[in-house]
Amino acid sequence: MKKSKQRIVVKVGTSTLTHDSGALDLRSMERLVRTLADLQGAGNEVILVTSGAIAVGTAKLGLTERPKELRMKQAAAAVGQCRMMHIYDKLFSEYNRTVAQILLTGDDVDDPGRAEHLSGTFSALLEMGTIPIVNENDSVSSAEIETGRHKVLGDNDTLSAIVAKLCQADLLVLLSDIDGLYDADPRSHPDARLIHQVHELTPEVLEMAGGAGSWRGTGGMATKLSAAGIAMGAGCDMVITNGKRTEDLYGIVEGADIGTRFLAAR
Repeated sequence: MKKSKQRIVVKVGTSTLTHDSGALDLRSMERLVRTLADLQGAGNEVILVTSGAIAVGTAKLGLTERPKELRMKQAAAAVGQCRMMHIYDKLFSEYNRTVAQILLTGDDVDDPGRAEHLSGTFSALLEMGTIPIVNENDSVSSAEIETGRHKVLGDNDTLSAIVAKLCQADLLVLLSDIDGLYDADPRSHPDARLIHQVHELTPEVLEMAGGAGSWRGTGGMATKLSAAGIAMGAGCDMVITNGKRTEDLYGIVEGADIGTRFLAAR
């Protein structure tokens, strides 16, 4: 039976947060913030895992394309994080919500002692009605930027699943640039079929994962299925859905058949 009040982790991808130019899509951010604030107002606990720092920093710095050199990517991330948190704080304040920034590296979640302290921090913030906003600390960690060389993290899909596990969340939602998991790539196969429920990550399901999505982000379906494995193993349902329809979060939280839901064993 679905709990009336849930602990929810929502991960939003770069393609949802930014325009093609890399500049922040403020309308999309405002819709997301309003929905999350409302879900929290209904009694749910909400944690946001956000991408976009490098893309936003790239635009803020006036660069014409995403940097290729590691130190330049990390510099862009530092600028982008500042810009994004400023906007998030301003938007959530419109709904009388308080946010907190948490930047993580792989070591933070891989070391048992540090992970325990981190879990305590999340618990304290949620108890005080705060909405934690999480990202990998791109300015010091090369894991995500260099596409997954770190043994723990490597992308914000994985990060969000680790956060969901750490916080014992009931539900993880990945807002992406696609409606969910298809049996073929819908961008090249118009007759591709959306899979609404997945009970087990079988070899057939794993084969459905394609490559990364847009140039502004790093994640693809493979990282989302990896995240699903972490979440399901922790007893947390996970849903992949289209980030352009953030209002669908209401139905997803209520258990509606939206996107692709990966069901944890109960």
